[in-house]
Amino acid sequence: MIVLRSMLFQLGYALSTIFFSLVSLSLWLVSKSLRYHIMTYMARSVIWWLRVTCGLSYRVNAPHGLPAQACVALVRHESAWETFALQEILPRQAWVLKRELLKIPFFGWGLRAMWPIAIDRGAGRAALKQVIDQGKERLADGAWVVVFPEGTRMPAGELGKMNIGGALLAEKAQVPVVLIAHNAGRFWAKGAFHIHAGVVDVHISDVLPAGLSAQEMNAHAETFFRKHL
Repeated sequence: MIVLRSMLFQLGYALSTIFFSLVSLSLWLVSKSLRYHIMTYMARSVIWWLRVTCGLSYRVNAPHGLPAQACVALVRHESAWETFALQEILPRQAWVLKRELLKIPFFGWGLRAMWPIAIDRGAGRAALKQVIDQGKERLADGAWVVVFPEGTRMPAGELGKMNIGGALLAEKAQVPVVLIAHNAGRFWAKGAFHIHAGVVDVHISDVLPAGLSAQEMNAHAETFFRKHL
């Protein structure tokens, strides 16, 4: 049954990707916020289709809610799931991602419409400067900046090395930081075809205290992620 359910989900996901990527080509004359709003319907449809076909839903644990102003979100990365769910959970956002993703037919077209910060991960300091410069621009425009500090999807229960870019952006831009952990990899693992039924637990931290250095922010993030592995 899990094979059939997963196949049905993948079929619907592929059709949704093609449809919304074609829609995205007609949206470049509208505002960024309207373009983003329209394109998030793809993510919402994927989350709905996951629930219908695979029985996978989620619940959010955020004791004090979300800040009103745009923030940097440092997010645990262990599944494809969070790339869709974040668009339903958080306000308008821009992601830091590897630029190769924009070259993927259909998927990359839709992704480009979301105003991402697409970096060359091998560019070192130039990539870090791009994150800071373009991140400040996104934040000033009212968008949250979503960063996966581990850089790549990690297996459930394992924590990767914490990269400095997102925390340094928050330090330089003087904006709040929230941490987001989840256990989606236990249901939809990295690279896996099979998707298991269940409820993903999403944990959103309080805003980190003001005045922290980038290194201190990453230390808080690592502790928070380990707590919710």
